[in-house]
Amino acid sequence: MPSLYLGLAMWANPDWRGGFYAPHSGREHWLEDYSGVFPAVEGNTTFYSGTPRPETVAGWATQIPEHFRFCFKLPQQLTHVQRLQDIEAGLDDFLTALAPLHGRLGPLMIQLPRDFGHAELPALRRVLERWPSEIPCAVEVRHSEFFHKGEAERDFNRLLITYGANRVMLDVRPLFSTGPGTVPGLLKAQAEKPKLPLHVISTGDFPLVRFIGHLDKSVNERYFADWRERLGLWIKQGKTPFLFVHTADNRGAPELARQLYDPLIKSAGLAELGTFAGERQNRLL
Repeated sequence: MPSLYLGLAMWANPDWRGGFYAPHSGREHWLEDYSGVFPAVEGNTTFYSGTPRPETVAGWATQIPEHFRFCFKLPQQLTHVQRLQDIEAGLDDFLTALAPLHGRLGPLMIQLPRDFGHAELPALRRVLERWPSEIPCAVEVRHSEFFHKGEAERDFNRLLITYGANRVMLDVRPLFSTGPGTVPGLLKAQAEKPKLPLHVISTGDFPLVRFIGHLDKSVNERYFADWRERLGLWIKQGKTPFLFVHTADNRGAPELARQLYDPLIKSAGLAELGTFAGERQNRLL
């Protein structure tokens, strides 16, 4: 079992053909190839598409090694439409659908709307009260109330600590470190991602970091340097961090993840990543 789970926002990205994936590889092989390199994936698909079909989940289960972890997001129907109100049946259906993956689930993420504030914390408490103890949970808030170190943030952090849930740490500093200029990828990413301060706190056993990188590698290196020390500290404390690496357009996410991770191999005693399938094939040509 890895002491740090590194992953990306997705595994199905056709832009990765020829580098991360072999140039002509089919989608049916992508998850297998992905899990041969990265031990975790964020799994945004369930946020947009909802509860997956049983045959889909069964297929995923056959393609991954035992140590692999899925960190799916709760469907937006539960978090954004119903705002965690009366979601017991929907949550049970979602968790039941993932049953073939139990034991291979990392923290499932509750990503809350930008206007979900302090007044709605009782709804979150009700969800955490009935959350199954065998499945880790992580919560991402985006309301400014939770980033002022006042009553709202204290109550939120205490709630997570009480139920052993993990606060998602969204690091957008690299993304917003420069203006978008005329780069389409930066323009789109800066419009979509919330510009929030970074509050580093581990409220559970599985600290979860979402690092939203810039297209400039030197910018990413500058902002990630402190994370290496923090991740190493959490590992020494017996925690198991999850680190998900994004880039503005996610085309370069596999390469950036490897760039950021490689220095950790020696300093934190981590396993080396596998070779990218596309690079392996290119060497054989």
